[in-house]
Amino acid sequence: MQANVPFDKRLKKIVRRHDKMSNGVVRSVSSDGLIVAKPRLYRPRFPLKGLLAVLFLGFLFKGFLFAYLGETAYVERVATLQSGSALEQAGAWVMQADPVTKLAADGIATILPQN
Repeated sequence: MQANVPFDKRLKKIVRRHDKMSNGVVRSVSSDGLIVAKPRLYRPRFPLKGLLAVLFLGFLFKGFLFAYLGETAYVERVATLQSGSALEQAGAWVMQADPVTKLAADGIATILPQN
């Protein structure tokens, strides 16, 4: 059956299989004792730990600003951002004081030196 397939088509199949093996191979022994190498499947995974770390650091940063500036100054600066361009309005939405920010600010306020 392989003899009927044109040479270029067989060559493309070999090259495609070789390209798939760039992620590595899984070797197994078939029932007749032949060692067969199959390409290891590439499954991209979502970097959940990285996303959680960025969110944690973002809330920590907001909490630091909230504790350092004080509630009134922080709210005034966010209000200033809300009256700006679309990008500034998006930043104001992100920087709004939420319960997690206030909780982080309470924890950080114990560490910050008092003025």
